[in-house]
Amino acid sequence: MKTIVLKSRPEGQPTLSNFEFVEEYKTLTIADGEILLEVAYVSVDPYLRGRMNDAKSYVPPFKLNEPVHSGVVAKVLESKNDKFQVGDYVSGMLNWSTQQVSNGEGLNKVDPEKAPLISTYLGILGMTGLTAYLGLTEIGKPKAGETIVVSGAAGAVGSVVGQIAKILGLRVIGIAGTDEKIDMLKSKFGFDEGINYNTTKDMKSAIAEAAPNGVDVYFDNVGGPISDAVMFSINQFARIIICGAISVYNNTELPTGLSVQPFLVKNSALMQGFIVSNYAEKFPEAIQRLSGWLSENKLTYTETIVDGFDNIPQAFIDLFEGKNKGKMIVKI
Repeated sequence: MKTIVLKSRPEGQPTLSNFEFVEEYKTLTIADGEILLEVAYVSVDPYLRGRMNDAKSYVPPFKLNEPVHSGVVAKVLESKNDKFQVGDYVSGMLNWSTQQVSNGEGLNKVDPEKAPLISTYLGILGMTGLTAYLGLTEIGKPKAGETIVVSGAAGAVGSVVGQIAKILGLRVIGIAGTDEKIDMLKSKFGFDEGINYNTTKDMKSAIAEAAPNGVDVYFDNVGGPISDAVMFSINQFARIIICGAISVYNNTELPTGLSVQPFLVKNSALMQGFIVSNYAEKFPEAIQRLSGWLSENKLTYTETIVDGFDNIPQAFIDLFEGKNKGKMIVKI
């Protein structure tokens, strides 16, 4: 079995040298109440970067020389737990290890027959979809006819946010980093407008032009100068949803930027950060809604699938260079 551990804490953008592969030649055994799992798919996500710092956050940091863990879909190889049978697939937070033993706590059985691909339980029917739906509906309070701007719009969460907003009757503007991604936002996901931040010299003017009636909801996945530019177009009572800040995760110095308080005060606007687990009691409702839209072909998704356990660290690093379209997943 192979395991990936955090060898050193990144300074700036992570590199392959921050990770170490540990190989062990042994047979894993299970006790009563335990299951033996074989990893099938691994999710890599930007938020993992924060856990690599030795700093206080909403979850404890990863420990050095111990396994990294994230969202995983795994197959049950052996079971001494009445809740799980051999051949079941489960999803949950598990180690970056090819095989591992679990007591089943925190794991949910997933049905390969109820999703186009089992990997969707890490994406649109997993944390990605839950984050998009609950962040938008619980904080954004979207109303038909309003305008929403989504940054990181071609990523896993952003692409789902835009589609849900369209279903709910909003005008949707997406911000992404290539013309190819902008084309995808419009042709595949139904966005009304797209802005390529890499080729746009004046983001403030571009957002104002794309949103002539102003911005009612901003779903922020990136932070930094892009989010600063959106502030100039927010409407009265705008809702700003802070989901992530990938543009500053690798900063080695304290970032500086626009002071948002005057914009919030003069527009009586709301800015709120959130973690999807804040709304855990609403997960069943959200999954029901998402799976319904998916079965009705109102929602679609894009996955960037990387093959091979050994490629997990590189897939994670590639997130910060925008090499993914939609959800980045590693198939083992």
